[in-house]
Amino acid sequence: MKLPGESRLQFTADLNICRILNGMWQVSGAHGRINPQAAIESMFQYVDAGFTTWDLADHYGPAEDFVGEFRRQFAAKRGQAALSQIQAFTKWVPRPGKMTKKFVTENIEISLRRMAVESLDLMQFHWWEYRDSNYLDALKYMAELQTEGKIKHLALTNFDTEHLQIITETGIKIVSNQVQFSLVDRRPEVNMVKFCQQHDIKLFTYGSLCGGFLSEKYLGKPEARSFDLTTVSLRKYKNMIDAWGGWQLFQELLNTLKQIADKHKVSIANVAVRYILDQPAVGGVIVGARLGIAEHLEDNAKVFSFQLDAEDSDRINTISQKSRNLYELIGDCGDEYRR
Repeated sequence: MKLPGESRLQFTADLNICRILNGMWQVSGAHGRINPQAAIESMFQYVDAGFTTWDLADHYGPAEDFVGEFRRQFAAKRGQAALSQIQAFTKWVPRPGKMTKKFVTENIEISLRRMAVESLDLMQFHWWEYRDSNYLDALKYMAELQTEGKIKHLALTNFDTEHLQIITETGIKIVSNQVQFSLVDRRPEVNMVKFCQQHDIKLFTYGSLCGGFLSEKYLGKPEARSFDLTTVSLRKYKNMIDAWGGWQLFQELLNTLKQIADKHKVSIANVAVRYILDQPAVGGVIVGARLGIAEHLEDNAKVFSFQLDAEDSDRINTISQKSRNLYELIGDCGDEYRR
């Protein structure tokens, strides 16, 4: 299996990435136990299949350590130069409070050590409390570390449009923002997409499969109950589906997606990911990787085997128009984490 050229994006001058990113939230412990050896072995399979780009965070359990160990083994087997094939995007999620250069540096250096890199490809910064403006100091110090070569590019996670604009206006160059974006949660379309287009900022999207709900597994099935929701992802996205319009409307969406999927000889998940990938400003979609437990490499590769046409989009949008307005209910991107 080899991914086509359109699976790649020249994200920055020095980073050519896969547009489906391997999400490592699934190794954080909230999705079941992960065997480290099996996880590292499956990381080889991902990269060899063309899925070379990893999304992780300092608080995703052993995710940064897995990347470090994988890089050591990859270099030992393939040579040091082969490491240029791999991109690993981490996050720093500090508690709000006073930020000093020493504190910021110490935390960035933890990620450097764990990931066994001299410079972080992308540091995606998250901040819990906008009323605490120390996030601007944190970003200023990270920009200094970028100048010193410890960070290649600065990015954000779950920032809303207003605060992305504040940061941009300070002169700090942000290359991406990671947000929830799916056929259920289309809030980025309200303000975020336009701002990102204007400022050459890419969106990396998560939740684009609603934790697995956007799949054949739930088509025609009775509403999932609380004890059926065995992972933190399923619990999170069932709440989102409820807010969006409920199970009956969701079944209508799944039925429509199934018809579109059958037309293109792909899966519901493929259609859901393709739709988001095709949206303006979207650089890539993060698909959870349950390393060593469940691999979907062949199915994920089919995302790049077809194109949605205008009729497909119209049918999907017709369903969306029946849903509640999540922007009015929840707010802009990331506001669900700050209420």
